[in-house]
Amino acid sequence: MNAEPTKPNRPVRKCALCDNPVAEKFSPFCSKRCADLDLGKWLNGSYVIEGSDSPSSEDDPESQV
Repeated sequence: MNAEPTKPNRPVRKCALCDNPVAEKFSPFCSKRCADLDLGKWLNGSYVIEGSDSPSSEDDPESQV
């Protein structure tokens, strides 16, 4: 009997942009192209993380020493 260890059935992870299978080298993307497209979206302001603005230096009591 030639019993090879079986790999657990893991769901195939999909690219964050195009839903193709993820390449380990570019995770969580399938290719450098998708990784670069996502970076471009961040740099162009297409993605925004919501939150409060940081206080200005005028509102900071320690900066008025």
